[in-house]
Amino acid sequence: MADLKKLFLVTKHPSQTQILLTCVFFVSLFLLSSSSLSDFSPSLIVSSFTSRLLTAANFFSSPSSSSSSSSTLYSVSPRRIRVKNESKIDPATKEVSSCDLFDGTWVFDNSEPIYSPGLCPFVEDKFNCFKNGRPDSGFLSYRWQPHGCSIPRFDGKTMMDILRGKRLVFVGDSLNRNMWESLVCSLTSTLEDQNRVSKYSGRHNNLQNEGFYGFRFRDLNCSIDFIKSPFLVQESQVLDGNGKRRETLRLDVIQKSITELYRNADIVIFNTGHWWTHQKTYQGKGYYQEGNRVYERLRVKEAYTKALHTWAHWVDSNINSTKTRVFFVGYSSSHFRKGAWNTGGQCDGETSPVQNQTYTGGYPWMMKVVESVISEMITPVIYMNITKMTWYRTDGHPSVYRQPVEVRGTSPAPGMFQDCSHWCLPGVPDSWNQLLYATLLLSHGSLPDKSLTTDLI
Repeated sequence: MADLKKLFLVTKHPSQTQILLTCVFFVSLFLLSSSSLSDFSPSLIVSSFTSRLLTAANFFSSPSSSSSSSSTLYSVSPRRIRVKNESKIDPATKEVSSCDLFDGTWVFDNSEPIYSPGLCPFVEDKFNCFKNGRPDSGFLSYRWQPHGCSIPRFDGKTMMDILRGKRLVFVGDSLNRNMWESLVCSLTSTLEDQNRVSKYSGRHNNLQNEGFYGFRFRDLNCSIDFIKSPFLVQESQVLDGNGKRRETLRLDVIQKSITELYRNADIVIFNTGHWWTHQKTYQGKGYYQEGNRVYERLRVKEAYTKALHTWAHWVDSNINSTKTRVFFVGYSSSHFRKGAWNTGGQCDGETSPVQNQTYTGGYPWMMKVVESVISEMITPVIYMNITKMTWYRTDGHPSVYRQPVEVRGTSPAPGMFQDCSHWCLPGVPDSWNQLLYATLLLSHGSLPDKSLTTDLI
């Protein structure tokens, strides 16, 4: 059975300092714990040693001698993950602990969706494909099946018990919003009285991309929020030579106006990716800024790397990893045919996943950057590597059904904008939340009632 890969990214190649810290760790562990060192492979490399020696929150990996390929999903993975209080965890969840959740295939399953299509009041119109007239529903009859294990079906009541008294925050772009709305619908579908869920929103300055939205489950003392931050770093403005304001992106500054909103959350789920593929960011002409310097031109890969390092430094400096669990959601695959998102690209007419079991989608350079940055962080980050699982799902996008029929007409007009990046709800993001659920369920047996401490080792 495969190791549980891509959940925890740690250092790929050990430095002399890391090797020394590894030795110190094992000596300290022997002195401070009654646990036997024989539980661990001697080849394991310790990540984030200094800040969590006594919190049982260290993560391990085995250095790989094989290089990554452009056609395979590269990962750095722990050799072993041991779960506390295993006797309290059901057999299905135990099985998940030794499985690569993100390497698998989509299999036919005619079970009902977690929530009814077109009926969840918390789904935005642009994701509500059934309300907008999508005629087929067969794309809902597939579930994600990892190789080597079965993951538990999402149970809203159990998930609410896990989240009771806690705050979960999604921070990122509209793909994270897709996942946020999916989770809220999955939870509220189990409630007898949905009026006990209240929605709130706000905007924290006049920059259009800094919206804040949330749902509070009053009976659970729980909130699930979304903060729009598509780049994670600060959008800004400068004066050009003519005294006119020009938009820039501060690669060296985290989005300050909202960081206080999620600094002390129990779970924070970050993402950023798709906005970096837009023309302005991809061309990088007079847009990227560090300090007072606006780059005349900067490659998007270099800019993205700088931004991710800024985010990582903020997380390491401001988030208390003994209280807050951090996730990063990988790049969600798009499926445009005959053009890009703004040049007539299409994806309508797809009704089933890609049947070819051999993954040929390559690996986005952004995710290689993400993995490299996370591997250097002090804070443990749970990496949800959804790139492969979404690559197969050409059938799951809103396409023309991002709008109601009275707006779009009965047939797609030539050149009509189709949404081949986001996902219909119910749909693919429900599986992301199923994997989130499995990850939290895996460790919930030893979690305190009122906080999420990192207890996977």
